[in-house]
Amino acid sequence: MKNRNIKIYTAMFFAVLFWGFSFVWSKQVLAVYKPITLIYLRLILSVFFLFLFGLLFHKIQKIKKEDRFKIVIIAFFEPFVYFLGENFGLTHVSSTVASVLISTIPLFSLIAAYFFTKERLTLANILGIILSITGVIMVIVKDEFRFKADLYGIGFMLLAVFAAVAYSVVVLKITKKYNVYSIIAYQNLIGVFMFTPLFFIFDYKDFIAIRFSWEAWFPLLELAVFASTIAFMLFTFGIKHLGVTRANTISNLIPVVTALFSFIILGENFSLLNIIGILVVITGLILSQMHRNKKSVIINEY
Repeated sequence: MKNRNIKIYTAMFFAVLFWGFSFVWSKQVLAVYKPITLIYLRLILSVFFLFLFGLLFHKIQKIKKEDRFKIVIIAFFEPFVYFLGENFGLTHVSSTVASVLISTIPLFSLIAAYFFTKERLTLANILGIILSITGVIMVIVKDEFRFKADLYGIGFMLLAVFAAVAYSVVVLKITKKYNVYSIIAYQNLIGVFMFTPLFFIFDYKDFIAIRFSWEAWFPLLELAVFASTIAFMLFTFGIKHLGVTRANTISNLIPVVTALFSFIILGENFSLLNIIGILVVITGLILSQMHRNKKSVIINEY
């Protein structure tokens, strides 16, 4: 039992580590390539590794004809709208602010669940929502209470949050028929086709004009291998043994990981107010996840 728990929490630790790093890696790639190029290349690489691992370990299930359109709708919200919001947002805000805003997805999913599935909100959930929103405000402002983050960036990140919340509502029924690994693999494959025209219309000329650089491709490979493939498999393993609620509670540490490595690698600076804000957000998120319905499903794609 003890050895199994060590394996479970080690898997969750590395999933959180890789997803926390993903915002830093994205920033590094965006220093060279445009957002659509980053999304397109990341999805292509992610699909390759997901189907490779999925076929090797027999994780890929065939989607029934009557469910194919539902998968297309799911793919529209995530990765299409989600990645547009996240990556364009990252061109305007720091990786830490982006991570904190994205970390509120379970919070807003909780609110959506209240309206769409009549999931009951406890006092702890409501307190958690209030705390999280307060913490986000503390993260995106300076000490003198002026906005630290670009409003366009915040808007794009909130678009990503909206897409993920809509996705969590739509995907819930599909998870009862197919494993989560198959859903992610197929939605990313469809995402490649959705982004193909955008890439060739807006980014292709700039992409071929840019000289190959490992400074961009190394973090891009890290995003595809570690954030979009290995972290997902580790997190799925954690959900299997810990349940959705406890797994998502642990994933709330992602902004801390992002903040730490943004400071070390990207040289981002934080005020005392911002640091307290990150801790307040995490506290609120943990409270918001207490006593949740274990059937709720939230799949975040960092």
